Amino acid sequence: MKGFSEFRMPQAVFYGIESLSKLGVQAALFGKKALIISDKIMDQIGNVEKCKHFLEAAGLTTVSYLEVNSEPTDVHVSEALTTFQQNQCELIVTVGGGSCIDAAKAVAVLATNGGYIGDYMGGRKPIAYKPIPLIAIPTTAGTGSEVTSVTVITNTKDDIKMMIKDPAFIPAVAIVDPVLTFSSPKSVTAATGVDALCHAMEAYISRLAQPLTDNLALSAIELIINNLRAAYQNGEDQEAREKMALASMQAGLAFANASVTLVHGMSRPVGALFHVPHGISNAMLLPAVLEYTKESAVERLAVIGRLLRPDLTGLSQDELADVTVNEVKKLCCDLNIPNMKDYGLNQEKFSEVVAKMATDALASGSPGNNPRVPSHEEIIKLYHLCYDYDFTTLEKVTN
Repeated sequence: MKGFSEFRMPQAVFYGIESLSKLGVQAALFGKKALIISDKIMDQIGNVEKCKHFLEAAGLTTVSYLEVNSEPTDVHVSEALTTFQQNQCELIVTVGGGSCIDAAKAVAVLATNGGYIGDYMGGRKPIAYKPIPLIAIPTTAGTGSEVTSVTVITNTKDDIKMMIKDPAFIPAVAIVDPVLTFSSPKSVTAATGVDALCHAMEAYISRLAQPLTDNLALSAIELIINNLRAAYQNGEDQEAREKMALASMQAGLAFANASVTLVHGMSRPVGALFHVPHGISNAMLLPAVLEYTKESAVERLAVIGRLLRPDLTGLSQDELADVTVNEVKKLCCDLNIPNMKDYGLNQEKFSEVVAKMATDALASGSPGNNPRVPSHEEIIKLYHLCYDYDFTTLEKVTN
């Protein structure tokens, strides 16, 4: 181990069945009036009302901002911040997927530091003041945003997904109750599950990986490969949902402290320009990026392969790395993950903007953490490869 490493996480994490019941007591530690940031779907299925119930039972009053959608934007952040300020709130509670949590993180920081959220990208403007206390409650498994120091907000003027990282974005409290994920439809379960897998795999192969993140990442990878199919097929499978919620949180802690790599760097421009859900765009890219990266990460990919297929013996490290790629491809097939062409991305428009996507991917900084760091031209080639990628073509592995 070279030098020392830094590891950050929320002040408190509550996870497991019925952990949502801790919301009121925890919120009361921070104030008497809470802004709930969520979306209309969470409101319709009753999750916002559940939060209100626990908050009001603890003596808090609430106001709500429910306009966040699948891709949080600077507009959502601005509107929610105005609601927070006009109602003189003291804390923020967010319930929903990563989009809701990311928007809430941005509001919590801007409420005390001011300015435009994009001002803080790349450390251009320091976050000088402690953010508003934030309690994050995920309903997917997932982005892991409830435990990370990252927020991703779309700049609506330039069609760029801004990834902003700072310890100030870590929620004060994370409440991970698997019951809240039971309502996730199959498509969301698949997308968010593969997103969590990307977080874990990228954290493990990242140039910034460390022993703590390695342990969390490997645990998450094993849990996801062994439980995501079951959660996808039966949303009421409590054991699978519990393990996926735990895996998502572990993966979030891993990548928050070791960073993501090339997959996420390439994924954000796809989401920004074509409005593809984040998890799906990650899944479209993951197998091809692993194949591209393999030559510089054989040892680590082999560790994953051995973990996923302990029944295969006598394989070389190169073959075990191929096992890892194959298992990811099989998972994508079982979850009905489409390539970009099948998803419906217009090929003419795709070709027109692919150079911009490569530029934006590199600008995010994430590709620089990849074991094999790509050039602009290599990223363009990878995008074209992924456009009509065949997930069914497996690497040959002898046993």
